[in-house]
Parts: sequence; C-alpha cells; structure tokens
Amino acid sequence: MCKIAQKGAEMKEKLLEEFRRVFGREAENVYFAPGRVNLIGEHTDYNGGHVFPCALTIGTYAAAAKNDDHTVRFYSMNFKDKGVITANIDDLKNERSHDWANYPKGVIKVMLDMGCPFVSGMDILYFGNIPNSSGLSSSASLEVLTGYVVRELFGLEIDFVELAKIGKKAENEFIGVNCGIMDQFAIAMGKKDNAIFLDTADLSYEYAPIVLENAKIVIASSNKKRGLNDSKYNERRGECEAALEKLKTVLEIHSLGELTEEQFEANRAVIGDPVKERRAKHAVYENQRTIKAVAALKANDIEEFGRLMVASHNSLRDDYEVTGLELDTLVEASLAQKGVIGSRMTGAGFGGCTVSIVKTEEVEEFIRNVGGLYKEKIGYAADFYVVDAGSGPYTL
Repeated sequence: MCKIAQKGAEMKEKLLEEFRRVFGREAENVYFAPGRVNLIGEHTDYNGGHVFPCALTIGTYAAAAKNDDHTVRFYSMNFKDKGVITANIDDLKNERSHDWANYPKGVIKVMLDMGCPFVSGMDILYFGNIPNSSGLSSSASLEVLTGYVVRELFGLEIDFVELAKIGKKAENEFIGVNCGIMDQFAIAMGKKDNAIFLDTADLSYEYAPIVLENAKIVIASSNKKRGLNDSKYNERRGECEAALEKLKTVLEIHSLGELTEEQFEANRAVIGDPVKERRAKHAVYENQRTIKAVAALKANDIEEFGRLMVASHNSLRDDYEVTGLELDTLVEASLAQKGVIGSRMTGAGFGGCTVSIVKTEEVEEFIRNVGGLYKEKIGYAADFYVVDAGSGPYTL
C-alpha cells in the first residue's frame, strides 16, 4: 500500500472509531473535501474577474450516517469542548451558541429550501487538518463537504458546480458573509496537479497544470486569527460596488472585471473618491495580473509568474489595504530569502496566510529563516506547509 493510501485508510479508521464513540453506532462512510489556496487573483471573484486557485491535499473529513429522527447532530474533533450540537431540520437558523456548526447547518438549510428530498436527519462527525481562520478556506471546505455528504447519503443528483453554488449561498445568506464563488468552486472542482483558471463572471473555467520544475508551493500561516464576518471584507466589497456604480454612468459595464487597465485609467476620475478609486484599481489590475500570470505559467515563465505574485501583494497592501503587519512581515522576509521566485498574501487578508514559490533545495532554509524573522518581529511563531494541488471531494 502506498503512503497516501495508507494515510487515507488510517484517517478513515480514526473517524469511524470516533463516530462509534460519540454516536454509539456505525457510520455509513467517510468523506473528504480539500482546502484551497489562491495562487493569484485576490478580491476579484466578487468583482467579476478571474481567479487562479488550486485545491489542496489537506482539508476536512466527515463520517456520517442517516438517523431515524428529524434532527441533525454535529460533532467536531477540532472543537471537542462544544460537544454534540443538535438542530431540528425543520427549524434551522443561525444561532451564536452553535458556533462552527452554523456552516453545515446553512448548507443543509439551502438544500432543503431547494427541495432536496431528505427523508430523515443525520449524524455527522468532522475532522479538519486545515488551520482554522488561516485563509485556506476551512469554512468553504466544511460547506462543500457537507453538501457532498448529503448528496451521497441521500443519493441526490447534484453536480459539483451546484455544490459550490450551495456553499456560497449558505455563506452569503445564512452566515452573512458576502463572499464570492472562488473558494467553494476551487474546492468542489479541484483537480490533482492543476489549478483552476476561473472567470467568476460566467463560471467558465479551464484547468492549468501546475508544473513547477525544481520548485515547491510553501504556505506560511501567520497564526493571526481572523473571521471574514468580523473583518472589513464586506466593507471592501461595498466600496467596489460604489465605484462600479459611478463607472457605469460613463461605461456600459456590469463588473469591474470587464475593464482593462487603460479603460480604468481613462475613466477613474468619475469615481470621485480616492479610497474607492484605489479599491477599484486593485480589482481591475489584479484581474489583468491573473490573466497574465496564467499565460506566463503556460509559457513556462515561472519568473514572470513570481513577479506578478509580488505585484499582487503590493496592490493588496497599498490599494486594497487588507494585508497588515503579520502578512507584510512574512512576505518581506520571504522575498529576502535565496531561491524565492514569488510571494504574496493569499485569502481575504487581515491575517491568514502567504503563499510562496520556492526552489526545492532552498525550502528547508526558507522555512527556518522566515520562521525565525517572523517570530522575532511578531512575537509568536508562524506555521509552514509544503503543499501540492489536490482533488475535489471524494469518498474514502
């Protein structure tokens, strides 16, 4: 048995055993959905632009079984102190005391509202190896996984694009975070050794192989906790929407993602607010950077890809103002290291992670040096993950 298969078998048995302990019966199966990292294209998804994420080989697992009553019982091995959280499927609402379980509750509520035929409740046990609040989409992974579990348990005919849409709807309407589709789409549609070049305006996409000769993707978690709901995420989105409305008075457009840099520069004055101008500038330029970055990757120009990553971070720092001391420290320390091709914050910002492309032979020293510099300046440690592009949801 290969190491990956052995690890999967061990994880499956671990979850089955814990399910027996918690619920006193057997699970029907064990399921997995990945986390994701966005290589470039940040805060463009809700602006009708392009993104370039890939699913990861780390993510969220669930053991589940239908039950004989009308309740859903949730348990997380990551939040054992919360115990079993129980909800009636006829009365699913966002309850502060239910904490993390509001995410799967939201997905189930959306599926019920769609008319999905649930004939019973269910018991679901979760375990995730994505750092919480890291920017690697632990919440979207949980949402897509829950949709996949329900699909499998009840034999529903729902494709993976629809699972992504269900997760986004749950996050928008049940949780109250006005996120775009990128996270859920990347997780649902992940393909091993590929990233997804996605046009969020119409959900057209193509897979692009991640061919990094003698280089690795290294994620650094700042360990500064942040929640999208508590951040300025919705505020940034509102600023972009306000800028778009002003631009619509002189241009026939539906989103900022339709503009080239030249079109934006020729019309930016109509926005009439310097802050909103900067927000819109980021959305427009970041979209074009993403298009150029994928073209560079296809041409095997990894140096240009890295340059565009750095330009992305600078724009997120200066024009969008979503980086902060922790993420800026990680990127600055990363770019000072030998063998680094590119580095940038990834995710919504305000904490979370950076993603760097590092020459394989320099990875160990990179982690040691960046980790040391970060702890010295910030006062606590960062965590590092050398990752590969993984697949979307599957049954173990």
